[in-house]
Amino acid sequence: MAGNNFGKLFSLISFGESHGKALGGIIDGCPAGLGIDFDFIQSELDRRRPGQSAIVTQRDEKDKAVFLSGIFENKTTGAPIGFIIVNENQKSKDYNHNVDVYRPSHADYTYDVKYGVRDHRGGGRSSARETVSRVVAGAIAKLIIKAFGITINAYTSQVGDIELFASYNNLDLTKIESNAVRCPDELTADRMIKKIEEIRKAGDTVGGIISCVIKGCPVGLGEPVFDKLHADLGKAMLSINAVKGFEYGSGFESTKMTGSMHNDAFISNSSEIKTKTNFSGGIQGGISNGEDIYFKVAFKPVATIMQKQETVNSKGETTDIHGRGRHDPCVLPRAVPIVEAMAALVIVDHLLRNRSAKIG
Repeated sequence: MAGNNFGKLFSLISFGESHGKALGGIIDGCPAGLGIDFDFIQSELDRRRPGQSAIVTQRDEKDKAVFLSGIFENKTTGAPIGFIIVNENQKSKDYNHNVDVYRPSHADYTYDVKYGVRDHRGGGRSSARETVSRVVAGAIAKLIIKAFGITINAYTSQVGDIELFASYNNLDLTKIESNAVRCPDELTADRMIKKIEEIRKAGDTVGGIISCVIKGCPVGLGEPVFDKLHADLGKAMLSINAVKGFEYGSGFESTKMTGSMHNDAFISNSSEIKTKTNFSGGIQGGISNGEDIYFKVAFKPVATIMQKQETVNSKGETTDIHGRGRHDPCVLPRAVPIVEAMAALVIVDHLLRNRSAKIG
C-alpha cells in the first residue's frame, strides 16, 4: 500500500489501524536542536481525541504519544522521530455485523477490490483514527513555525445550514476553544451545538465547514509549477477523512467578480510592500506574498449513521445494515486540530525548502 507519507524535506510516514495495537509515525527532516514541549503535543492530541464532549464519539482513548527516537534531553537530534499511540478502547465486536457487508459511503468496497483484503473493524487504514499521527507531527511543526512568528488558527464556521458569516478579521480567535464545537462566536456556537445534538438523537450525522487562517507567513513559500503553496495546502486538506472541498482566498466567489474588483493593488511604506485587499488569500503565483493565508475546508456528514440502510455484501446480494458502536454525529469539532496540523506540515516543509531558493 503506497501513499502513507507526506512532505518532501519535512515528512511524515504514518502507520497503524484503528483496531490494531497502536498507531504511529516517523517524522524525518526535523532540524536538530528544537526544544520539544511534550505538554503542548499532548494538548493538541487532547483537542482531537474522542470523548471530550457530548457532541463527539464517546470512545475513551487517552491518546498518549510515546516517543521512541530522535529526541534527547527534550531536544531533537536531527534523526528520524519515531512515535506510537497505543489503542486502548477498541470494541471490535461492534463491527462483527459487517464482516462481509459494504457500508454506504465507506472505503469497504474500494479497499476490497483494490487489495483483495480489508479490515472490517472500523475500516483499518481508512479510519479517521489514522489522523492522530498527523496531529503529533503537526504539533512538532507548530513548535518550529512558532520561532518564525507564524500562527495557525482553524475554527468551525458552518454546521449544516448554520453558518458563521463574519470574517476572521472580525472574530476573537482566542475564543475558539471556549465551546465544544470550536466556533469563536458564542451565539453561533450554541446554535451549532443544538443542531448536532438534534442530528445525533435522530441517529443521523451532519457536515459543515472549517475555516483556517495562517498569519505571519513570510514572502516566498511555494515552489512553482506543481508544488504551489495553495496546491500543497489543498492536497493536505483533501487527504483528511470526510473532506469534500477546499478553497482559498476569494475562492468560488471570485467567479462573480471582475478583474478590476478582484485585483489586489500593491501599496508601499518605508519597510515593506503590502496589498490593499487580499482576495489572493496570501498566495500569488503559487508563492506566499506575506499577507494572511486563509482557506475553507468542507466536510461531508459522517458516513456511519444509526439508521437502517440498504446495501450489498461482497457477493452482490442485497442486504440491510444498521450502524452500531460509538461514532461522531459531526466530525468538525475534532477535525479543527487536524486541519491546523496539516497546514503546519505544509508550511514547515516549504520553510525548509525555501532555504535553497537563492544565494545570499
